[in-house]
Amino acid sequence: MVCNEQVPALDEDLKKTLGPATAKVLAEQLGLHTALDLLHHYPRRYAERGELTSLDGLADQLDEHVTVVAQVADARVLTFNGGRGKRLEVTITDGNGRLQLVFFGAGVHKPHKELLPGRRAMFAGKVSLFNRKLQLAHPAYEPLGADAGESDAAAAFAGKLIPIYPACKQLESWKIAKAVDAVLPRAAEAVDPLPPALREGRGLVPLHEALLKIHRPGTKADIEDARQRLKWDEAFVLQTALARRRHADSLLPAVPRRPAPGGLLDSFDAKLPFTLTEGQQTVSREIFDDLATEHPMHRLLQGEVGSGKTMVALRAMLAVVDSGGQAAMLAPTEVLAQQHHRSITEMMGELAEGGMLGGSEQGTKVVLLTGSMGAPARRQALLDLVTGEAGIVIGTHALIEDKVQFHDLGLVVVDEQHRFGVEQRDALRSKGKQPPHLLVMTATPIPRTVAMTVFGDLETSVLDQLPAGRSPIATHVVPAKDKPHFLTRAWERVREEVEAGHQAYVVCPRIGDDIDQADQRKKKPSPEDDSEKRPPLAVLEVAEQLARGPLAGLSVEVLHGRMDPADKDDVMRRFAAGEVQVLVATTVIEVGVNVPNSTAMVIMDADRFGVSQLHQLRGRVGRGSAPGLCLLVSEMHEASPARARLAAVAATLDGFELSRIDLEQRREGDVLGQAQSGVRSSLRMLAVIEDEEVIAQAREEATRVVAADPELEGLPGLRGALEALLDAEREQYLEKG
Repeated sequence: MVCNEQVPALDEDLKKTLGPATAKVLAEQLGLHTALDLLHHYPRRYAERGELTSLDGLADQLDEHVTVVAQVADARVLTFNGGRGKRLEVTITDGNGRLQLVFFGAGVHKPHKELLPGRRAMFAGKVSLFNRKLQLAHPAYEPLGADAGESDAAAAFAGKLIPIYPACKQLESWKIAKAVDAVLPRAAEAVDPLPPALREGRGLVPLHEALLKIHRPGTKADIEDARQRLKWDEAFVLQTALARRRHADSLLPAVPRRPAPGGLLDSFDAKLPFTLTEGQQTVSREIFDDLATEHPMHRLLQGEVGSGKTMVALRAMLAVVDSGGQAAMLAPTEVLAQQHHRSITEMMGELAEGGMLGGSEQGTKVVLLTGSMGAPARRQALLDLVTGEAGIVIGTHALIEDKVQFHDLGLVVVDEQHRFGVEQRDALRSKGKQPPHLLVMTATPIPRTVAMTVFGDLETSVLDQLPAGRSPIATHVVPAKDKPHFLTRAWERVREEVEAGHQAYVVCPRIGDDIDQADQRKKKPSPEDDSEKRPPLAVLEVAEQLARGPLAGLSVEVLHGRMDPADKDDVMRRFAAGEVQVLVATTVIEVGVNVPNSTAMVIMDADRFGVSQLHQLRGRVGRGSAPGLCLLVSEMHEASPARARLAAVAATLDGFELSRIDLEQRREGDVLGQAQSGVRSSLRMLAVIEDEEVIAQAREEATRVVAADPELEGLPGLRGALEALLDAEREQYLEKG
């Protein structure tokens, strides 16, 4: 995060400093190319000479490359193959746990001489399981302390905190430490991105000092000083990028869109059979205020599954049509686009039949545009858009194609933001004569800090109350392996719901067709548990087993993404009409599918889905007056992290709480990466959930700095840091929004 033009030495290829072999491994395995990259490759943790690092947590790191500091407890050479083969087994301990190291063949002699009982060393290798015990096979090691002789390592490590770096098989942590030593003197040349007043006001150490302290701390206080400073760098530079973006957006022109009194919106509101929730009214007011301004609205609407986001978005679209403009809603899948089209035309009734016989004179046309439509229907839809006959269009990415022309596009509503690339959103926005207003909706609740970090350029509205008449959903984990009778009971519960006149979903992670089988064969099983050895359960197989077995006699149908669109629509329509009693589906039903009569959902191999995804899926039941039931079936054992995730989902219906849990379990790099169109996360030190305060304060400081100096002319260090963060791909991302 440093202005490269001013720091050519830090921008030099590592080959010059470290030699081609080490530089090649650092570049290929860890993505580190320059001295600056290496200075920002921070230690993962620190081992203390006086204490032993914990071995008892290694079970969670199976198949991962680890570095441990421990003491040799015993070592013995075993022979096999009639004495021809030799194996050295070394047991190491850290006072909490024990771990076995194994060396084979000619590789036993050196460690046998060096790894004597009582010796301490750093060991690095891949954690594997053999005979149900954890081990490191042929680990690399570096002796520590005076008892290892007067080696350089012993002198360097004596009495110090030992940095343990994220490493790889080809380059152990201590070799990375030596590479860092080679570039550390250059830390003094790093240009500081923080304005001096901000740094002094917040009591933060200068950048070069922070880099020295993070890599070679003398005390734990040094580490804390460095972390605090480096977190501020990341938060502040990212928030400055977003603040500049907000500032640029606020200068763009847009057509103000105000609903006409006595027009389409008023007619719609008058025929609503229910009153809007307080939340819906508040959020609608925020949106209408934004639409009335001369700058484009950029608003993120997040709401719990079923909180009535579609209703709020529809009223915004009607307000724009009232003012003479058009509104487009972009949905991620055909199933969802068709569903939105159906529910919006139903909600509007004769108001959706503008220009048609029996339609209301205030009405407008609501058209659907998807890739699989027949040519005549598609031609008509395109014509209705270009003439302005259709005020509202709902479609998939087919809306983005060049052929699609609008009469006067005033508002773009994007449903399920995370499914769309930035380019797609941008392509639709460019179809307005002036930038249209933008409303982004998501049903995956995002903790406030993540929203500020990922969508910091959008104003945020939250719908957190459910409309009246929505029922509670009971969620239970079904441990299929430990208690098979629980699974039997699950299918009985599905039958009971159907016999009571309701319907049920069964969700599986996989389709089970030929393409799917081929993909599965290519995949390596993950080591978390035995159940991973079998492929995930598939829709086609499960549907067949259920129809023959526990659900025989009920009407069971399948729905998945590779079906012909007409067949998908037909199944969905018959399910909505109550003709299909049990729908076995993939996650195509995850968003937007609304069948109030479906009360039960069984999710097979639930441990293979993320927390937010399970919450989304569960939101498909309990949408009517009858209570919902969601059963999470898993073969994972009770103590596994996967089961802990499922227990968390079963324990709360609060999506914001679940999204925090989800984020604490995954790294926010995943979240940021996804939102930033696949660009790797720039956050190395900042943890989005833990560092809420830093992010909020950095946002305030960045907004102030950009308001005073939008081009950052007086802050060359900050401008350089932004250029480093916004390489070409990110620059595009921020430009396009």
